[in-house]
Amino acid sequence: MNTPSKPATPDSGATFLGHPRGLATLFFTEMWERFSFYGMRALLVLFLVDSIASGGLGLDDRTATAIYGLYTAAVYVVALPGGWIADRLIGAQKAVLYGGILIALGSFGLWLSQNSQMFYLGLIVIILGVGLLKPNVSALVADLYPEGGGRRDAGFTIFYMGINLGAFIGPLITAWLAALYGWRVGFLAAGIGMLLGVIQFVLTRHHLGGAGIAPHVPPGTDLRGAWRNLWIGSALAAALVALPFLGIVSVSPVQLQGFGIGVIVAMTLLYFAYLLLFAGLDATERKRVLALWVLFVACALFWSGFEQAGSSLNLFAERYTDRVFGEFTVPAGWFQSLNAIFIVVFAPVFSALWVALARRNMDPSTPVKFALGLLGMALGFLVMMGAARVVTAGMPAAAYWLVLTYLLHTFGELCLSPVGLSSVTKLVPPRFVGQSLGIWFLAVSLGNLIAGRIAGEFDAGNVAAMPGQYMGIFWFGAIAALVMLLVSPVVRRWMGDVK
Repeated sequence: MNTPSKPATPDSGATFLGHPRGLATLFFTEMWERFSFYGMRALLVLFLVDSIASGGLGLDDRTATAIYGLYTAAVYVVALPGGWIADRLIGAQKAVLYGGILIALGSFGLWLSQNSQMFYLGLIVIILGVGLLKPNVSALVADLYPEGGGRRDAGFTIFYMGINLGAFIGPLITAWLAALYGWRVGFLAAGIGMLLGVIQFVLTRHHLGGAGIAPHVPPGTDLRGAWRNLWIGSALAAALVALPFLGIVSVSPVQLQGFGIGVIVAMTLLYFAYLLLFAGLDATERKRVLALWVLFVACALFWSGFEQAGSSLNLFAERYTDRVFGEFTVPAGWFQSLNAIFIVVFAPVFSALWVALARRNMDPSTPVKFALGLLGMALGFLVMMGAARVVTAGMPAAAYWLVLTYLLHTFGELCLSPVGLSSVTKLVPPRFVGQSLGIWFLAVSLGNLIAGRIAGEFDAGNVAAMPGQYMGIFWFGAIAALVMLLVSPVVRRWMGDVK
């Protein structure tokens, strides 16, 4: 987490909904970033598979979903060096500003791209921008409340509403414009959204006071060495990216996807082996690390199903769903807004439910909540199996099939996601929390890569296989939920007094 070198000093007691005025700066910055991110994501797979004559890239489904998986996975991976750069070198405010500029430039690059290589370059620039902005804007929110406590929690709740507001509006605007004027106008809208976020950040950042202005540099840190390592690492990464662009190395997105899955699995196995064998942990700490490993696996499995939203489910909305209401055809990308609005509506309900159960000593343990999350994901695909049967019978599926699927997936997310990061901070010794949070983000990244691989198995030319494929994902999730439920007593004992 980014820690400022001096406390925040918000301007003249100005407030936003009773909170420091700087919260409004961060609220709207994150709102526009999520507008841009989810707005572009709603179009990505559909653009990649659309014919060249219609303005797309004309890729097959397997390649397109592999690119989607690589993109969404990379966003979480680069958040790790993005946080380090802010913490050690430039401070969170500059990281957020530079990240927003990169996202806007990358989106404008998608708009102006004339070939696939220019388009992929634009995606890479967006990935780098999100990696700088996303982890550090949240750190700035925390910096506004040096006293911590319930007021900080309330501030994050308001900030969370900004996230979901942007995620809700983004797909509605970009998909609508793409339907009217073409894909690239949709990408342009995503870029304009981020540009608005950057402008308002620059105009109102003085409300943040000293929060995140300077990096947190431990005594004795070799800053010149840190900058040197950054430039060397950046040069090596740029060289690796340039190899396929220049035609020196021939590699397909599907091959990169498989390689990425292998690398992340190896990294996590090595890290957990290090914690268990070489980190000097006592018996109690080792048991908690084992519990964390089980939760890591469950998290990756959940996101591998949940993240079908922007790939296979997005394609199902485009190709097989009846989206005509009167004289209006609902853009397929609009379905991507459902998760955000469901979270806004049902997050307070789930929060109240856990509190009510806790009063009766019936609050489910963390492993049980993970099992419920996996079950929600699985049930969503059971619904999709029914929708696919309608399609194989020769009719378009009604829109309510997808609506119910996204609702069940949101219920699963509300059971699993809020307790995930919290569990990491409680299960590992304090000296390993930062590293383990990074590993936890790798679980999300791994889930996105696997999601792309699963989505690539759907074949538009073999619709008859679709019900069985969705049923297979249901059994995958249901069995994972059952296993998680069965091992939950053991995992709970490993966790000890950690709730």
